[in-house]
Amino acid sequence: MNARILDGRAVAAATLERVRDEVTRFADAHGRPPVLATVLAGDDPASHPHVRTRTGRGAAVGVTTRRVDLPASASTVDVVARVRELSADPDVDGILVQHPLPAHVDERTVFEAIDPAKDVDGVTHASFGALASGTPGFTSATAGGILALLDAYEVRLAYRQAVVIGRGPVGRPTGMLLLARDATVTYCHSRTIDLAAHVAEADVVVAAVGRPGLVRGKWVKQGAVVVDAGHLDDTGDAGDTGDVEYAVAAERASLITPVPGGVGPMTVATLLAQTARAARERTP
Repeated sequence: MNARILDGRAVAAATLERVRDEVTRFADAHGRPPVLATVLAGDDPASHPHVRTRTGRGAAVGVTTRRVDLPASASTVDVVARVRELSADPDVDGILVQHPLPAHVDERTVFEAIDPAKDVDGVTHASFGALASGTPGFTSATAGGILALLDAYEVRLAYRQAVVIGRGPVGRPTGMLLLARDATVTYCHSRTIDLAAHVAEADVVVAAVGRPGLVRGKWVKQGAVVVDAGHLDDTGDAGDTGDVEYAVAAERASLITPVPGGVGPMTVATLLAQTARAARERTP
């Protein structure tokens, strides 16, 4: 079996077309575009390509991106104060705190300073609580992007066995979203005993650990759907690798995401879609 590609770039492009229409209607009605503020503390080189990608794609659909730079010496108090200012600013619709923050900054305290109505990457406790309880809120842009990609390819989730590998900010919300679609979800991680046995039983595999090659291709069940969220940089080259041994897995899976070009573009598209939604919901 040769897997079909879950083409995140194509689905993201279609998503962004819909976002562009929504942004145009919002701007016509309210005299301003939606605004996404991105907070960067320090000068981590890996963060800049992500910010440039979001800025470029935001501009293409009419979303204004506001970059807020803080020095590497900024304290938790400093970063929290800036995030609270953005939360109180009526002209800011969405807030994204770029990861990683400097080691001395308490990331969770910073996240909790985001107004949940502007938490377009679903990082606050309020957002995750809403997701877990099935009430309205914003989800992780990556997790939401994964579900949108599966929907675009009409992947049936109800009554199927799904294995989510990863217990971090991508894996946990992805599992909750799959559970809400009536999938039977098993959470695994890098220390799971006999990970291969769990993967072999899965109809849908989502790998979100960030450890290249963790999931061996030969573990994948014939006909399974494989989503690799282990490497999310959509600005890299074909040498980038994710959590799944792609070449072998692609011979067994029915559908599989490439790296890059799979989940990464969907993350950006979902983030901008949630920013447009936040603007609409916040503005009378």
